[in-house]
Amino acid sequence: MPEIILSINAGSSSVKVSVYKASTTDPSSRNPVLLAEAQIEGLTAPPATLKYERQKQDSPLDSPSHSFAGKSKEPFKIKGKKVGDITSQEDAFKWILDWLKKDDGLPELQDIEDIRYTCHRVVHGGDYPRSQVVDEDTYHHIETLSDLAPLHNAPALSIIRAVTKHLPHATNVAYFDSSFHATIPPHIHTYPIDQEIAKTNQLRKYGFHGISYKFIVNAVADHLSKPKSSLNIIALHLGSGASACCIKAGQSLDTSMGLTPLAGLPGATRSGSIDPSLVFHFTHEAGMPSSSSSTSMRITRAEEILNKQSGWKSLTGTTDFGEISSRGTPECELAFAIFVDRVLGYVASYFVKLGGEVDALVFSGGIGERGFRLRKSVVEGVRCLGFEIDEKRNESIEEGVVVDVGKEGARFRTLVCRTDEQLQMARGVLEERGRWEEAGESGKVGGG
Repeated sequence: MPEIILSINAGSSSVKVSVYKASTTDPSSRNPVLLAEAQIEGLTAPPATLKYERQKQDSPLDSPSHSFAGKSKEPFKIKGKKVGDITSQEDAFKWILDWLKKDDGLPELQDIEDIRYTCHRVVHGGDYPRSQVVDEDTYHHIETLSDLAPLHNAPALSIIRAVTKHLPHATNVAYFDSSFHATIPPHIHTYPIDQEIAKTNQLRKYGFHGISYKFIVNAVADHLSKPKSSLNIIALHLGSGASACCIKAGQSLDTSMGLTPLAGLPGATRSGSIDPSLVFHFTHEAGMPSSSSSTSMRITRAEEILNKQSGWKSLTGTTDFGEISSRGTPECELAFAIFVDRVLGYVASYFVKLGGEVDALVFSGGIGERGFRLRKSVVEGVRCLGFEIDEKRNESIEEGVVVDVGKEGARFRTLVCRTDEQLQMARGVLEERGRWEEAGESGKVGGG
């Protein structure tokens, strides 16, 4: 029987599920096989839409329930299919699960009892230094952290409840974005505030995008044929949420995000780091509850403004950084220059923290992987440190997980890494099978 893993990433307005199976030819392999990916978007702006991609299978695509035309052994894709008035993460997950079960081109998932593990991306894990089986204690610990990540942990908890309900036999494993940064030393993660209050309220730098950074460390170490324990890189995860990370000896030394994902670089709708008092001058209702607050998600007006009504959208009217890079209007050029400036500040700072011993500057995330103009501007901005870009390589990057876009003869390497958080979680499940088996029935949540 196949051993199926669902790798799940729940956002405030979307749910993505990647379906993997453990290798049947090599049971000890830590590299799972991707079968399919399904994503429902637009939960907060119905009608929701489906993106679906199934990898090449040996079974025909002859499922009447999905209106597949004819029979084929080729990969199958759907983009932008309206799926109705789905507004919650649980409903989206249930819809995706039903879709996967009915897909005759996915024989490995005809019996949901074959789903052995589900792994969840949870943004804020507090002081958890590694992944955890989700039992009652873990669930409630994540729940208490929702005040620190009200826009992020609630969707993950909703999906965990849904999985427990619809797949009671599966083992839930939570992977925390913050765990990778557990190695940040006290003098960097401590805020200069009253320490008694800070410790009581868990107020410190945590950092995020850690699942992506772990993937980047593994991929870049392989690419450079270098042990992770001696890898020094400056990694940039640049997307609608953006961060930088200083990685020394394969571990996080510092990162731009802090107590919450709001700190550091600006994003599509996030302000990034600003003078903390600014928001109180922006509105006199900063501490009042937002209209988006609910019994499970408490959001102040300040959090809503700085997380949802700032960033590139507030400057340009769009969250599409590709459009910002190419439009050429004064507002877009300003937003582009602001982003480059903030990125340069972190690259320079982390270069100093690594003492100039840097194996590579690594671009990743949607913008980092596709934004050739941004990469060029950043690398030119730190040319004085020894980084140089190869314009031809940069404008048309090759296939591969890690690609070199630096100029031949440059003192330091410049790389692009196509990160994959879903795959990193699925790999983690296979790497630590023993832990999950030991957890046994404790990895169940009674209903939240």
